[in-house]
Amino acid sequence: MNIPSAPVRDTRIDVIRAIALITIFINHVPGNPLEPLTSKNFGFSDAAEAFVLISGVSAALAYGLKFRPGTSLVTTLKMWRRAGVLYMAQLGTTMATLGIFAFFAIHFSAPELLEKINITQVMENTAASLVGLVTFGHQLGYNNILSMYAVVLLVVPGLLLIGRHSLLNMVAVSGLIWLAAGLFRIGPPNFPNEGIWFLNPLSWQFLFVIGLAATMHVKRGGSLPTHPWLIGAAVTYLVVSLAWVQIPLWGINTSMGLPMVLTGFDKTYLSAPRLLHVLSAGYLVAVLPQISALARRSADNPLAVMGRQALPVFVAGTILSMVAQAWRIVHEPTLMGDIAIIAAGVAAQFALAYYIEWYRRLVRNAKAATTAVPAVFGPPPQPVAKPVVARRKPEMA
Repeated sequence: MNIPSAPVRDTRIDVIRAIALITIFINHVPGNPLEPLTSKNFGFSDAAEAFVLISGVSAALAYGLKFRPGTSLVTTLKMWRRAGVLYMAQLGTTMATLGIFAFFAIHFSAPELLEKINITQVMENTAASLVGLVTFGHQLGYNNILSMYAVVLLVVPGLLLIGRHSLLNMVAVSGLIWLAAGLFRIGPPNFPNEGIWFLNPLSWQFLFVIGLAATMHVKRGGSLPTHPWLIGAAVTYLVVSLAWVQIPLWGINTSMGLPMVLTGFDKTYLSAPRLLHVLSAGYLVAVLPQISALARRSADNPLAVMGRQALPVFVAGTILSMVAQAWRIVHEPTLMGDIAIIAAGVAAQFALAYYIEWYRRLVRNAKAATTAVPAVFGPPPQPVAKPVVARRKPEMA
């Protein structure tokens, strides 16, 4: 009997995700000499948008295709469980960041560290800030991606209910939420500070859902349009955005009386120019084999290994970037020192990914060896039944 083989993992997702993780780490150490080489300097979007788009693609494979009658409840609970993991990871990176900056402030007599990345409120209004930290109302700088992602996973099952009947309607509803959030400036409120979250999940869910819907469409037998004019439009947009950032042309008023969500470059509400930039890049990667083949690496490629362990690597990268930030504040930055910091941080992330792979392989091998013992040494001995001896009933007197 032929046993169907397990589906081969598409390493392109892992490789692109790993590149986004490395880029995010570099960007989270602002001022280092490698920062000008990252994607945010070559277009309107940055690694955060790429990370969310690829997360939508991954979610389609992990949850979207399994969201069917009879399994939708289980799939929903799995998504919410993942959101719970992200919640704990967000709290972990937040507390680690506070501890890191407090340590450097004490050890190097640098109280100014406690005024950085939104820590001031924690020091001055501790009780309210603690409430904000556990409810995501108060987020430290560079610690705001996981909170947005967790909320997106909470609302995606409702959109998937619509997508069960029509992916187009699912994207349309998601787009209306994005537009309404941008037009009316609504989103989860900060506490105790004013305003809303830096990465508004009501806006960013649209990018996530686009990746989710596109992947589900392809996996259901559809295909992405490959018209030459569409490819040309995507290339043109990327070139224009590159020129815009490099010249730069930020002083030009492009609003034309339209809302900022359609014409601005706001990251909180994921304005259309940023959204179109990451979608143009993602579209070209998806439809042009010459580009997508660059990301198709072997499963043991270092980038593929890192991409498979995205969450722990991201958490480690966030913590390491906070150490790097604090270190650079209390020490005079140097070119070689900054390069060493970035190289050490990236190497540590790779090391963590390889450790997790090694540990999981060790556990799998141990389980396989335990299961194989009866097959190697024969079946376990069966208990021998004792012979039943009939007792004579005592004769009645």
